[in-house]
Formats: sequence, C-alpha cells, structure tokens
Amino acid sequence: MIVALLVFGVVVPSIIIRELIEGRMGAGPLADLGWIVVPMVATAWLAPHVSYRRRDALWWFIGPFGLYLYLVIAWRLAFLPYRDWPPRPDETPRVRWLRDREQAGLWFLSRVMTK
Repeated sequence: MIVALLVFGVVVPSIIIRELIEGRMGAGPLADLGWIVVPMVATAWLAPHVSYRRRDALWWFIGPFGLYLYLVIAWRLAFLPYRDWPPRPDETPRVRWLRDREQAGLWFLSRVMTK
C-alpha cells in the first residue's frame, strides 16, 4: 500500500505538470522534460534513506530505468523497518547488524555518524 501511494504521489503530479506545459507551449522537449522533474526530485530526496545515492535520480533521463529505480526505492522505503539489503561502503561506519532473535539478519542504520 505504501509503495502504491509513493508511486501514485509522484506519477499524478508529473502527468499534471506535463499536461500544463503541453497546453501552454505545445508538445515538445520542454513538456517531455517537465514530466520527469517531480520524479527526479522525489528520487533524489528518498534515495539516501534506502542506500542509494542522490545522483541515481539522473536515471530518469533514460526512460524506464528511472521508473524501475523509483519502484525499488519505494519498495525499500516501505520495508525500511525490515532492512535486509547490505549498506553502501560509505554507510558502514554508522550501520550495525542486528543479532537479537526477533530481528536477526536485519541492518540498523543510525542517523548519527560515529567516529
């Protein structure tokens, strides 16, 4: 349900922006670029929370790859309490492997950097 809401909350505004640009200026490259602005911003904002980089939002320029990446990010965000994907190398100082019986095999990523 969370994934559907995240996707719906990005796709609908991007379609509305495209239609507004197309109605005002006609179909063209500006309308094509206008509809990917909202998904790129959402991807760049959510990516660091789920072990992706902000620059991965640039995949929206290559059609279906951006949509696929956003779906993966939305899926990971929905299952963030059950984080089982490995951390990026730059996240390793602030991540720990959970060992208690109920959460064995999951990662915990703290917000505070430890030195």
